[in-house]
Amino acid sequence: MDTATNKTVKLSGVIVVTIFAIFTNVSSSFATTKGLSQIVTPDLQPNGDLSLSLQIQDKRIANPYQLQAELGLTRWAEVAAFRGFQPDEWIFGTEIGLLRKEPFLLSVGFVNWSPHLNVDPQPYIEAGYYTEHHKVIVGAIHAGYKNEAILGYAYDFNERWRVQVDFQSGSENSSTIGFTCNVTPDFQFNPALYVNNGPKHDLFGYIVFTYTFHLWGRGWPPGRIGR
Repeated sequence: MDTATNKTVKLSGVIVVTIFAIFTNVSSSFATTKGLSQIVTPDLQPNGDLSLSLQIQDKRIANPYQLQAELGLTRWAEVAAFRGFQPDEWIFGTEIGLLRKEPFLLSVGFVNWSPHLNVDPQPYIEAGYYTEHHKVIVGAIHAGYKNEAILGYAYDFNERWRVQVDFQSGSENSSTIGFTCNVTPDFQFNPALYVNNGPKHDLFGYIVFTYTFHLWGRGWPPGRIGR
């Protein structure tokens, strides 16, 4: 490992430890599990909630070091922005909820828009069936020149633990298996293993740490857009 990479890894470790040390001592109002590991989810960020995330992943998945901000604007709309470091890039996404009558959800939006790298937004439509424990997600996304299927399933044991699997078609995408743990009501982490859809089925590592601030209002159970 070269000196620059070693410094980056050490810095990431310091950031993670600092976030954990600070946020595990912050009082919080309520707990949720949010998002899957790879695919878009049709549930929205609650109105007035701002989630900040540190995402570390194999460079073959995407930018290996990312910061993300996700904000619920209303009960039916959210926006997200990613800041990548290798390469230097900004990525944007948004989601609009067309149907919010649980257990049935229907959302549209776009992800992975990077004007800095001249990458066009990828529009999607997605439906979900959400019960207290079971979450089922199906949809489609237009990525580049082709349409791809997206599938996901999560099981919530309780407000602290979730197991989840998801899939996006295309040889450059993956199937994933992972879990989400709410360390505190507002601080959580989500590690996952990616299995590439290509002929070699390579394995990739991924983890994201998230803390949510409640700026105003209370809303629907949160989700996550983008990767």
